Amino acid sequence: MSARDLSVLASVILIVAMLIIPFPSWMLSVLIIVNISLALLVLLTSMNMNEPLQFSIFPSLLLLLTLFRLGLNVSTTRSILSKGEAGGVVETFGTFVVGGNVLVGLVVFVILIVIQFIVITKGSERVSEVAARFTLDAMPGKQMSIDADLNAGMISEHDARHRRDKISREADFYGAMDGASKFVKGDAIAGIVIVMINLIFGIIIGMTQQGLPIGEAATRYSLLTVGDGIVSQIPALLISTATGIVVTRAASEGNLGQDIMKQLLAYPYMLYVAAFTIFMLGVATPINDLLTIPIAAAMAIGGFMLSRTPVESETETAAMEEEIETEEMKSPESVVNLLNVDPIEFEFGYGLIPLADTNQGGDLLDRIVMIRRQLAIELGLVIPVVRIRDNIQLQPNEYRLKIKGSEMARGELLLDHYLAMSPGVEDDSIEGIDTVEPSFGLPAKWISEDMKEQAEIFGYTVVDPPSVVSTHITEVIKTNAHELLGRQETKQLIDHLQESYPILVEEVTPNPLSVGEVQKVLAKLLKENVSVRNLPVIFETLADFSKMSSDTDLLAEYVRQALARQITNHYVQENGNLKVVTMSGKAEKLIADSIQQTEHGNYLSMDPSDSQRLLETIANQIEQLSLMEESPIILCSPAVRMYVRQLTERYFPQVPILSYNELEANVEVQSVGVVNVD
Repeated sequence: MSARDLSVLASVILIVAMLIIPFPSWMLSVLIIVNISLALLVLLTSMNMNEPLQFSIFPSLLLLLTLFRLGLNVSTTRSILSKGEAGGVVETFGTFVVGGNVLVGLVVFVILIVIQFIVITKGSERVSEVAARFTLDAMPGKQMSIDADLNAGMISEHDARHRRDKISREADFYGAMDGASKFVKGDAIAGIVIVMINLIFGIIIGMTQQGLPIGEAATRYSLLTVGDGIVSQIPALLISTATGIVVTRAASEGNLGQDIMKQLLAYPYMLYVAAFTIFMLGVATPINDLLTIPIAAAMAIGGFMLSRTPVESETETAAMEEEIETEEMKSPESVVNLLNVDPIEFEFGYGLIPLADTNQGGDLLDRIVMIRRQLAIELGLVIPVVRIRDNIQLQPNEYRLKIKGSEMARGELLLDHYLAMSPGVEDDSIEGIDTVEPSFGLPAKWISEDMKEQAEIFGYTVVDPPSVVSTHITEVIKTNAHELLGRQETKQLIDHLQESYPILVEEVTPNPLSVGEVQKVLAKLLKENVSVRNLPVIFETLADFSKMSSDTDLLAEYVRQALARQITNHYVQENGNLKVVTMSGKAEKLIADSIQQTEHGNYLSMDPSDSQRLLETIANQIEQLSLMEESPIILCSPAVRMYVRQLTERYFPQVPILSYNELEANVEVQSVGVVNVD
């Protein structure tokens, strides 16, 4: 434990001792000076802080200082009533400060109490209460603002975490200040009670136990009581002033001295007006001119000096900032920063700015927050921050989505229209601009708001532009999720899993599988739209089979079979049926015979004519299912599933390839087509 910690603990023990043990008069004098010094230090610290959170320990410190002051009051009261003295400091305040006049001392004491209790403490208590209430009420809005800035790419995850922590600390601080201000109020009341006790019982003790005449007893104990009251109320007044300064520093930019001088003297010509007013006050009233004229002259000179001080104009400031920015661009560090590539970028033309502008009713930022949450649930992957920016090189109504710097999708929106997708049979009465729905490539029309109700009556699916673009973003990210999962993201998933399953993680990585090999397995699952959210099952499977093989393709197949229930539920229909296109025995044998085994893994090496025949047959089956309005699914044996996927992924990337081991036993499989090679 450090010396600072021990000093704080010793101070608390000293406070407890003051409540129990009688201290000698010289020690009380030392502690009184220490009390005044601490109060002055707290006041100066509160004036020089830039924001309240820089003095976040103030509520606890206020409690300790209040307890210290009350402990001193108990000790001085004990000394006054038992010995008729309380040290040189108390006696000095009772005689020298108030001139030995008891009545003057009582008046000064009452004035200090009124200033502290009625003016400062009451105002501080009200400000603390309102600040705590408004800080708590504003927390949801501030959190949403942080999420919006994070999604817009304006801040990083670290900055967002820091801002959220600051908001939480602000709420805790103002809540604590609301309660801490009650300490000062109670301390003022306790001061009044202690003074009354010292005064009344001091006179009684002086007359009965010490045999003093009533006049001498009243004089002696009144001076000691007034001295003790004033010497305790001065630091109390300093502390209550510091409390008021802390809770009223809501919109400050620097310390109190800087803010006062900067803002009070922001308009030098107002000093001329004030100087003229003071000058006329001396001329028009009996007030001595020797008082008003020097003050007026000092204010006028001050205004003249301030008005001559060069003030940077906005143009000069902007030019200076531009020059600094240019110099920074020339530095090697800024060039390095330009090499960074955002994982996901959404760019749009100036005509789509209302989509992202909250002042114009845009909710794109909130939608992206929901997209990231939705994909985290569906895929088990934390989607990186989507950086949103406008791009004047795009058409006004055009947008595009980039992943790792490469364009993945592009579309066009008409903000004053709705996108109506045909139910299959188009109606000529629905007029609009022909287009294609960007997410799924369906024929659609941009219709005006007047046609919206009529289109819905005829069975059209009508969506607004923000929903169109958010759906497009969701589908593009889902399709390319495997590219967003790198080693760093995989390490984060592993660390999260290790919190609950430490032994399981230790058995898989770093030995026998590295983070990169785990990443390859997870990426293969995501590439075929298999969620990796169930990481415990995935790692259980890797723990079982990674000792037999380090081939990530083979390990991914084992993981798929372990996730059979999840895969089945994803594709099975509501009635429990699953309609599939099966691979014939000849087709599977042709594929199996074309597998080449090497020391770096197995791959498919098929004769081009054979692969062409297979792909044509698969294309025919998919077309027939499309006419039947059925989603195509190809079912094959586990031994060739991986190679069928290799064959079809370039031409039919969205067609699922399942094996018999990936289906639950209770699923009724209906074959609606067969892939032959005849």
